Amino acid sequence: MSPFFFSFARRKIQDGESGWCHTERQSYHIANSPVYETMKTILTITGSDSTSESGVQADIRTITALGVKAVSVITSVTIQNTIGIQDFYDLPAPVVSGQLDAIINDVEPEVVKIGMIRSADVLAVIVGALKKYKPTAVVYDPILFSSRGDRLMGMDAIEQVRSQLFPLCTVIVMRKRESTLLLKDYIKDNVCLLDDSVEHGYANSFASALSVYLSQGQDTTTAMASAQAFISRQTAKPDKLQGRSGELYNEFISRVSEQYGQNSDVAHYADILNVSGRYLAQVCRRIAGKSPKNIIDSYIVKGITVRLATTDDTIQAIACDFGFANQAHLSKFFKNQMGLSPTEYRRKVSQEAAGIATPATHRRK
Repeated sequence: MSPFFFSFARRKIQDGESGWCHTERQSYHIANSPVYETMKTILTITGSDSTSESGVQADIRTITALGVKAVSVITSVTIQNTIGIQDFYDLPAPVVSGQLDAIINDVEPEVVKIGMIRSADVLAVIVGALKKYKPTAVVYDPILFSSRGDRLMGMDAIEQVRSQLFPLCTVIVMRKRESTLLLKDYIKDNVCLLDDSVEHGYANSFASALSVYLSQGQDTTTAMASAQAFISRQTAKPDKLQGRSGELYNEFISRVSEQYGQNSDVAHYADILNVSGRYLAQVCRRIAGKSPKNIIDSYIVKGITVRLATTDDTIQAIACDFGFANQAHLSKFFKNQMGLSPTEYRRKVSQEAAGIATPATHRRK
């Protein structure tokens, strides 16, 4: 068994068990022309992922790669990169409802694949659309956690998902870690559990592929096997998007080590590295667990301690060299960082040096 695929549900799903009303698709006859079979269409309802590793971008990529048309309804716009999600803009429920009506009325997608739903209001309009338009199959891939473990759905939405959306789904695809919170007492045989070790976007691609194979008339068990085979082929491709966070962090550290005595402003370093302060902060926290300001301050403190310990320079002169407005500002900064004033630190260093140089004197005392 592939490490990607954890298990099927409590028993294999049999074709037609979802309870959906299957509607016949009509062929269009053009006078004096042959009959054209319309291409299958799948609607994906989910959020946007700027990296294209997941979300609507990945859905469209997978669906079209398997030869099926993809249409979409966006529920949320994420602000994210290869480091993770920083923020969301959740589209209002009326906007989601308008998208649903516009695309379903016009295109009549056979299968609906659902991903990120973050609010009960948006969930309500999706459930209403499913009940009204009755697609032949619904695949739900709950997006409960981000790739870094942050929860993306509130408890009110989770309760509504369980009671309102689950009964409408042909297959529910979820990771094992999500099942405890999402399933609770929901005991059905349309749940497909994936191993927690899957990488970002893989469950998304599996659910999209499953939607394609269901649209092609495969029974549920066969469609899941086909989707698993597709994902296995995709897993071998070394095409995961790589950011430049490591390279940027090293360059930031190099610049700080050269310039901390002249400039302690985070914006200065962000500008010379040609990135936003927000991205620089992301990178530093991801790699070092510290903010850019904390890193700069640590270099300044180290520089000050060296000057205090190895020179007779006045504290006022050191303050001037490190860009402090006056001695008092340096003293306050230094004490906040070290727990000692510059004078106390210098005295401590002198005493320790004297103690090391004349141990016999200390023993006699």
